[in-house]
This record gives sequence, C-alpha cells and structure tokens, in this order.
Amino acid sequence: MTSRSVTLHDVARAAGVSKSTVSNVLVGSGRVAEATRDHVRAVAAELGYRPNSAARRLRRASTGAVGLHLPKTATRLAYYMNLAFGAVERAQQDGLDLVLLAPDTGSAGGLASRVDGLLVIDPEVGDPVVPALLDAGVPVVTGERYLGAGTPPTGSVVCDNAASLTALLDHLHERGALRPALLAPAADSDWAAALHAAALAWGRRHEVDVVVHTVPFAATVAEAEQATAELLSRRPGVDAVVCAPDGASPGVLRAAATAGRRVGTDLLVASCVDGVVAAGARPGVTAVDLRPADYGRACAELLSDLLSGAAEPGTVRHHSWTIEVRDSTAGA
Repeated sequence: MTSRSVTLHDVARAAGVSKSTVSNVLVGSGRVAEATRDHVRAVAAELGYRPNSAARRLRRASTGAVGLHLPKTATRLAYYMNLAFGAVERAQQDGLDLVLLAPDTGSAGGLASRVDGLLVIDPEVGDPVVPALLDAGVPVVTGERYLGAGTPPTGSVVCDNAASLTALLDHLHERGALRPALLAPAADSDWAAALHAAALAWGRRHEVDVVVHTVPFAATVAEAEQATAELLSRRPGVDAVVCAPDGASPGVLRAAATAGRRVGTDLLVASCVDGVVAAGARPGVTAVDLRPADYGRACAELLSDLLSGAAEPGTVRHHSWTIEVRDSTAGA
C-alpha cells in the first residue's frame, strides 16, 4: 500500500478506532485519550498516511461557525425547529456555533468569510437563495438532495421518502382503503418529488388512481381543511387521505367531520410527518416519524466530518424513519 492510497478508513481499521477519532487525532481536535492519540499517530506513520488535497481544502477554517438555511415557511413548523435544535446540539459537540440564516439572505457569496460550512435543509428549486449558498465557496451539506442545476452540495443526508409513503399506502390498503388520495406540495423539492413518484408507482401497482391534490409546502390547518373538503366533494369515493405537510392533518379531520365521514372507519387519515399535532389530534393520526432532531444531528455530523476530513466530498448518508400507527387508520 503506497502513501497515496492510504485513507482515513485504512488508518481507522488498522488502529481499531473510528474514522472520526482518526480525524480528530490528526487535526488535533476532539476529546481523545492521549494513549489513543499516540497509537493512532503511530499507525498513521507506519502506513504512510498523507491527507489528500481535497480533504485539506475542506478542513475547518477559523470562524468556528456554520450556517443553517431552512425553507422560507419553516419557522412555524415544529419539524424544522426540532431539526434545528438537533443540529445545534451536534455542532456544539465539535465546538461550532450554528447561525440560523435569514430565508432571504441576499449576498450568499459573502458567507464564505463568515462561516466554515453550511447546512441547507429541503432545498427547493424555486428558492433563489439556494444556488448562491451552494456556490458560496465552503462545504455545504443538504438535508435531502437538491434537484436544481449548478454547483452540487459537498454531501447530503437523505431519507427514503418514497419508501415511507409506500409503507403508509400499504398500511391503509391493509386496513381496507381502496381509493386513497394524497395532499402534497408541487414537486419542487426532493421530498415532494419523491411523494409524487411513490403515489404514482403505488397506484400503478395496485391498478388504482391515487388522487394527488396540490397544497402549499407548509399548508396550514385551514388550507388542508379546504383542500380536503374540495377533494371529498369532487371524489366522494375516496376512502383514505394522506396529508403531507407538517402539522396540517387536523384540517383533514375537520373536513371529514363536516362531510359526515367517520375517521378511522369509512375515511382513514395519515400524515407524512409526525409530531405533537398528529399525536395529539382526536383521533390520533397515523404518521411517519422522521426523527427530525436526529436528522439535524446527522446533517451537522456530516458537515463536521467534511470539515475535518473524516468524510470525503460527495458523501451521501441515509436517515431512517418509522411509522406510528394510531386510531385514524383503525379500519372498519
């Protein structure tokens, strides 16, 4: 093995420690026991490890801060606030301050001199700030992939949102639903595009038309109520409604009650995003738990690893989800 081919992974495997521990030792950061530091340095020297130029370019600058960009409508959604708290907590573990960027940040290019890296969550194609952030000259981690053109992110943390919706639809089908509908935003983000694709694929597989009714990315309860009322009036045969936006599912319950539909029996209701609103509704709404705080931690951890050289540019990490089953999908 030549010095050019030795990687952090090789050193970590030979030393019997994690890649992040190796990175912390080699850049002199983190909390690592002195004996472990000596051992890792000795193994790295023996193997002839030399950091590659890409990793050196991505090493942490001197600001000690990273930026967080959320969708414009995120400030009133519990999902993004929980995600932000998780990112703050993980960044602080590495001695980094996290700065929440204004949604309409104008001169994104100047951010390179003020932060060491950026977290860009659920980047939408129509968000004019995102391309400038991706081209700001610092490492950028996106939460979900960016579907637009231009400079790609340095790394991404993604959920299999198509699989989560497919699992929800399968659950509804098992509980007796034959004609489901989906309230979802336009396919301008990776999340929304995955939902549209999954609904179409599921419908083809089951030879049914999954009605997709477009709602705002951060639809309010009132907007979800109006959309559901229109849906049930136009398609009275619909027997299940999946509400994609965070916190909007009570609107579906209200519209169902107004239409004389019994939630959990002749109309099943589910949500693509879990939280206190879905759990506290009456009846409780079955939902996908995306574990937003852990997701925020995962995004901040990847950015930290990119800055330290413990992860290579182009790294994509995957985040898991679960389904919380509640009374709204009890079935007949």
